[in-house]
Order: sequence, then structure tokens, then C-alpha cells
Amino acid sequence: MVNVVCEREKKFSHEKLHAVLHKSVPLENYDHHLNLNLDGVFGVVLSVIIHEEQQKHIPATLSKIFKDIETQYQNEITISDRYIAFNYNTDEFQQQLCSVASDGVSMILNLLWGKFDEIPKFIKPQGVPYIEADISIYPFFRIVEEYLKKQFATDCVLIVTSEEEVEQMLFGLIGSSRLRMIVLNSDGGNSLEKLQKLRPNPSYYAVIATTEKMNDILKVTQNLKLVAKPNKWNLVFRDSQQNSFKHQEAFKDSPQLVVDKSFCCLLLKQPRSCSCPADFDHVQYFLKEILEITVTLLKNDQNLPKLLTCSDLTTTTDDNYVSSSLHDQLSAATEANPIIRIVPGSDEIKLRINATIHATETPYVGDEMVTLGKYIDEEISSVNGLSLERPTKRFLRIGITEALPWTFKLDDNWTGYCVDLIDFIAERMNFDYEIVIPEKGSFGKNLGNGKWDGLVGDLVTGEIDIAVAAMKMTAEREEVIDFVAPYFEQTGISIVLRKPVRQTSLFKFMTVLRLEVWLSIVAALVATAVLIWFLDKYSPYSARNNKPAYPYPCRDFTLKESFWFALTSFTPQGGGEAPKALSGRTLVAAYWLFVVLMLATFTANLAAFLTVERMQTPVQSLEQLARQSRINYTVVQGSDTHSYFINMKFAEDTLYRVWKEITLNSTSDQSQYRVWDYPIKEQYGNILLAINSTGPVVDAKEGFREVNEHINADFAFIHDSAEIKYEITRSCNLTEVGEEFGKQPYSIAVQQGSNLQDELSKTLLELQKDRVFENLKAKYWNSSAKGQCSDDDENEGISLESLGGVFIATLVGLAIALITLAGEVFYYKRKKRAAVLQVQPFGTPKKEGELKKKLQSYTIGETFVPTKDKNKSVSYISVYPRKSIHDYGEYIE
Repeated sequence: MVNVVCEREKKFSHEKLHAVLHKSVPLENYDHHLNLNLDGVFGVVLSVIIHEEQQKHIPATLSKIFKDIETQYQNEITISDRYIAFNYNTDEFQQQLCSVASDGVSMILNLLWGKFDEIPKFIKPQGVPYIEADISIYPFFRIVEEYLKKQFATDCVLIVTSEEEVEQMLFGLIGSSRLRMIVLNSDGGNSLEKLQKLRPNPSYYAVIATTEKMNDILKVTQNLKLVAKPNKWNLVFRDSQQNSFKHQEAFKDSPQLVVDKSFCCLLLKQPRSCSCPADFDHVQYFLKEILEITVTLLKNDQNLPKLLTCSDLTTTTDDNYVSSSLHDQLSAATEANPIIRIVPGSDEIKLRINATIHATETPYVGDEMVTLGKYIDEEISSVNGLSLERPTKRFLRIGITEALPWTFKLDDNWTGYCVDLIDFIAERMNFDYEIVIPEKGSFGKNLGNGKWDGLVGDLVTGEIDIAVAAMKMTAEREEVIDFVAPYFEQTGISIVLRKPVRQTSLFKFMTVLRLEVWLSIVAALVATAVLIWFLDKYSPYSARNNKPAYPYPCRDFTLKESFWFALTSFTPQGGGEAPKALSGRTLVAAYWLFVVLMLATFTANLAAFLTVERMQTPVQSLEQLARQSRINYTVVQGSDTHSYFINMKFAEDTLYRVWKEITLNSTSDQSQYRVWDYPIKEQYGNILLAINSTGPVVDAKEGFREVNEHINADFAFIHDSAEIKYEITRSCNLTEVGEEFGKQPYSIAVQQGSNLQDELSKTLLELQKDRVFENLKAKYWNSSAKGQCSDDDENEGISLESLGGVFIATLVGLAIALITLAGEVFYYKRKKRAAVLQVQPFGTPKKEGELKKKLQSYTIGETFVPTKDKNKSVSYISVYPRKSIHDYGEYIE
């Protein structure tokens, strides 16, 4: 008896069967590989396999499996395998299937990586057995995906070993994973090198590979210095060869997800303690297990094969079609199968992959590896009472650029207001970060064609995740990036000048009057003294020449006394007694008037001179700065301040052009615009012209240096007011003039549409509530350093340096007086020795008795005068010796 499992009324004709049975036609000339068992049962399974175009190996692999199955059944059945290389870009799949299954079909096996709903909608309503088998790498990813869920991960970079596996993962991830994924092929040239430039930095990495491939991949990552934190790397081993893992020490903090050894042994149908070969391929054994069960269920089905109804190729839209009995039979057959399982409510058959999760008991310390959990049937659970929840901190790249006091380097370490703010934000948001400096530019300049440099450019290209710097919110920047809530009060632009340096001189009071004035005063004093002496000597009415009128002692105006009178008349004490003659008094009155006027002039000029010296600055506003020409000024090239003046100048030009067009338009009422002058100031054009004439500086440091070097306060620097205030707190020479203008807020910037925006805004509001911003401002804008500066405020009076010469002149006078005193004493003693009365007896007594006789004649002076000269004789002499006369009694007889 011959049983042919097919619908004989269909295209599988008796002629073909007869020809095969009698071997009149070679078997290989037919797609239907029929096999005849003359002893009993003749079975034919017509299978159609749908696979990806890239799966070139599928026909060879399945053909070998089918031959093995036929051998197992001792040729009781014959399996016909036909293949469709599916093309997602074509609508001809139904025609392909009907063409391949023209002689009937017993089973359709779908090996596609992705879901294509049109296939089951066309096949299953016709009662054809249909199953799907997942032979991709995606089931291994499910292990690490479940583990990352425990870590509350949001993103991951997945590294696989071939381009085919990349495509498998992409099909599996679409619509099924909540993680933001990047899939890389480790064999794809410089794919791993792309991780260095990957922005934003992923929170986690996962490598799915055999142990041999894992060693190669991790070696490259270490050479490229990609593994900064091993605990972020998750290693999924697809085999049981962990003994040959070469990077255990370097990756001891990395979670290792190892497929159980029993997985291989069960597929090989060997005891669980078997030795798994190094080149084990699970796909072949997985498909063999599926096909063995399926063929067993199909071989006795008398209703197979079936012909597809291809006349009407419209697919049903009803998902509630009746499935074939094969689905229920497979569910029952695989319920206790340790290798495969059918997904409830679907036709998909999956591997039962069990895995073990190993990690250090205390991450980041480096303790021994322990078993944390088990992965069974796509569910993960902890073991040994250890927690699987070991979330690592997010890692963000934060861009900054140098600007005092926001961000600056101190001992090769970044510090400043923004750096401290980053630390506060990182602590609140629980992330690690890396500081990144723009390769070109600073805050960001529009280069055209949608390209930017600086921090804005790095945000646009994804080089950084956040920009925390002294960056102002502008409409132009908001077109390409997003800003969060401002972190600093509105700040604007201001002007800094150097305080004028006082030309300190101890004799500065002498500079109040010019040299010719001082010489004229001296000449007037000399002339007055000489005239007083001359008038007193020759006037008949002077005290010298008219003694009867002045019997009492009067001042004798000698030449010396006249000079003293003229000199002392300059003092409040006055010159003393004046001449008696009318001519002398007239001269003295005129001289006194001259002295009063000169003293008043000197006092007034001295006060004005010292007041002008303490004047703060020569300008007090931007308008004054623009109107003058003595003080040069500049800005930082390409800075926000520079852009401000450029834009304001452009606005002035635009307004002027519009106003001119209105006034010159004959159709308008020109009487409304008839004004003598243009009603808008054109100061910004002049300011920009002066800036270009001076030349913008490269950076703020150079600008402040230029200001400090101009000690005459003839150079101004227009810059950000917050930075100027900071420099003023650190420098005693600088001062801010005028009010701020062009105010704008400072804000943190993120990429457009970044999920960090809301979280950052909330964090900044919390920091503001905790007064963190106030404390940071007090830290970096601390004016306590100004206490070390000399206080030359105008309310503190005149400094000693300005009038020190007066004290020196007084000391010099004192010194001269002491020298004069010494000269007087020396001169007096010398004169006294020459003029003292010298008592010298004529002859020296030879005996003491002769002293009485010698005492009877003395001479006074140096010349002896004989007593016989009556005109020159002395009539009476009184001599008082130092000792009493009685002391000499013993010498007198």
C-alpha cells in the first residue's frame, strides 16, 4: 500500500509520482524530493523556508538537517525544502510563495529577523501550518537588557561581532526595547574608534560575543583607552569557554552574563556536564530541534500538503483567524522541552536560554566575583540575597570656556563659579562628568551654513551634553540649542579705567606756582628789603635820623633787619615793628598787600590742585567716552560685547536709511519729518570706529593688562560687567565707570530637545531656594581684598605725600637753626677768649712777699697804659677776684 501525503487532485500529478517511483525520471530533476518506502508508509513533507537575503547559509544548513531527519525516520518520510530569499523592498512575496508552493505546502517556516505582518495574514487563513523561529542574536541581548532594567538604564552601546548581527539587533530592537541603543560591529574597520567621538557618552556598554571574540574586542577597547569605568561594561558570553578569558583582572568590576553550560549540552542532547566545543553554533541545533518536532507532528497529517489560493491575493485584515492545529500541538510538545518554547499567543518559537550573572560583591572595590542572579525564560532574579540593582552614575560631557571668574585654571585645575556650580548640579542629579574645552572658538560664533564654533558648535554636533559657562541667552543661539532657567542675575556691559596715578612728590606744594612766579616772589622780597633799608637810612624822618622825635629805643633797620622784616611779613605773625618814616610805611603797606594776595592765591591754588588730584575718572558714561578723543578704548575680538556694538551700529544704519527714505519720499507728508538734525544719536558707529582704530584685544586678560599699564587713565576696556567687577575686587588700580548697559542673563545650554532640560531647570530652582547662587556670588565677588589697598578716597583728606615737603622744610629749618646755634656758640667762645679781661702782673714774683707789691700795678687789655698819661689813665679800678681778698691774706705782709 502506498500512502502519498498530498492532495492528488492538485498539481502534484500522478505522472510525476509514477515517474519517480519507476525511476524513469531522476529525482534531482524535481524540487520534491520524494522517497519511497515499499514496506508501508510513504510520507512527503513539503516545506517552504522564508529567510533573509543575507542568510546565504540557510539552505545548506537546513538541507543537512532535513537529511538527518530523514535518516532518523529510516526513510519513512521525504522532506522537500524550498526557499524564499525575502526582500523587504518588494511587493511580490505572495507571487513568490504561490510559485514555490504550486504543488502544495505542508509547512511554512519563517526565519526572518523582523516582523512582517503581511506573511501570516496571507498564509494562516488558508490553514497552512506556519511557525516563526528566532535564530538571531537578539535572545542573547535580552539577557543584558533585563539586567540593565534593574540598573534603571536609559541608553546603551551594544557591540557585536559581525554586520549580520548588527542587522539582527536592529530588527529585534525596533519596537521592542525601551533603551536608547547604538549598535556597533567590532569587525567593521574603525567602528570601535567611533566610541571615542560618540556623543553623548553612553551610560552603559554591552558586548555580546564568544570568549575568543570577547578577548579581541576588549583588547582593542583597552588600546584605544575606551574603558575608563569597567563597571559600565556588561559582558555577555555566548559560550562556555570563560576559562580562556584574558581580561579578568582589567574587567573585574564588569558584570559578566554567562550562558549556562547546560544550554550547550541540552542542544547537543548530552548530559549537562558535557564538554561544549569551542566552535559550537547554537543555530544549527536550535533549528534541528524545531524541525524534528514539527516533522513528527506533520508526517501523519492526512490533510497535508495544501495548495495555496493564489487567485485572490488580497490579505485578510482580521487578526482573529483560526490557527492550524500545529500551533496547539507545538505548544503541548514544547511545554516541557528544556531547549525551545513557543511564545504564548503567537507562532514564534524561541530558545530557552538560561544565564548566570556574575559581578563583584561590592562594585568599584574589586572583591571576588560572586553570582548575583539567574536569567531563566527571559526573567531575571537575584540569588544569595544579593541585590541586582547596582545603577551607575550617568556620565556627561560638560563644556566650558575660560572666563574670569566663571571658569579659570588654578594650579592646572579648573575652578571658578561655573565649576563649583557644576559640582552642585552633578551632586543633585547624580552623574559623573568630564570637562571639555572647545577646540575652536569660545562661546560660539555663527560660521554660516548652520555651522557654529565654540560651545554652541559642540552642542550642535553632540560633542558635549551641557554647556555651563558665562554664556548669554541670545535669539540667534536659541535657534540651534536650548537654554534652561538662568543661573545668574542679569548682567550687562560696563567700562573699566585705571585710577589716575598721583604724581607723588614731597615738594608737590611747590608745583602749585610756576618757577617764574617763585622767582618773582623772591625778587620782590629782596627788592622790598633793600628799599626798606635804603629809605630808613636816607629818610630824614626815620627813627635813625630823627632821634629827638623818637627818644625811646626803636628798631634799627639795617640791611639784615630789613631782610628779616620782609621775610617774616609772609607769616601770620607779621614782620614786627614797621619803619617810622612815611615813605617806609608806604612801601611796607604796598608790600603787605602783595603778601596777602600772594598767600591767598597760593592757598586757593593749593586746595584746587589737591582736589583735582583726587578726582575719580575723566569720564562717567558711555556717552562721555564716545564724545572725547583723549581716552582710547577697545573690546575683546569676537566677544558678545563686540557683537553688541556691531549690531547697534547696524541698527543705527538701518534706522537712518529708513528715516532718509521716509523724508525723501515725495508721497509722504514731509512736514512731519522736517527737523534740523537727525533725531537719533549716531554714537555706536563712532564707538565702533574708535574700537577698530585702537584694535580689539585677543582676550579679556590682555584688555585688563592694557588698562593697568596706562597709568594716566587714558585707556578704557569695555567688557562684561560681572568680569569687570571681579577684576576690581582683585586690583587696587581699576575702577568701573558709568552704568551697565545691554543687560542679558547667563544660562546653561543643552542640545535641542535634550531630556536634560527639565531636570536641569528643576535642579537650578532647588539650588536657588537653598541660596547656593548667593553663596557663590559672595565667594567670587568678595571685596575684602580691597582692604589691602591704600585708601585715597577724597573724604579722607590730603595725604602726607602731598604736603610732606612742608614738614621737611620745617625740619630743614630746625636743622639749620641747630647748626647756626652751634656756630654761634663756637664764635662766642672764641671771641670771649680773645676779649676776656686778662690780668697779668709785670714780672713774676720770685718770692711770695713780692705779690703785695706787684698787685699795686695792673693793666686792662692787651696794651699797657702808663698812669702819667692823664688822658688815657684810669682814675678808678674795681677788681673782684674769684676768691675773697681774705683768701690771699697769707700772701700780704
